Amino acid sequence: MAVEHTRTYFLGKLAAELERRGLTATLRADPPVLRVSDPDTALLAETVDCVPLPDGWFYRWSWGELVGQADEPVPAAERIIRVLSRR
Repeated sequence: MAVEHTRTYFLGKLAAELERRGLTATLRADPPVLRVSDPDTALLAETVDCVPLPDGWFYRWSWGELVGQADEPVPAAERIIRVLSRR
């Protein structure tokens, strides 16, 4: 249960950063994942989760590529915004 709590904590921090930048971020509970979308373009959306790896916790795209370190949500949010704006 501690892993799920940590995962939810980090996803909540990322959600706050994304919402400050105008995106919609919805935390789903089971399993904890973040659904990120641009409210102006409903078709632009992505799912991000958070996983423990040997070097710490990391945000990860739905296809498995790492977004960034979970203890640094600002650069991760900026990367998500860049990727969503390219679609």
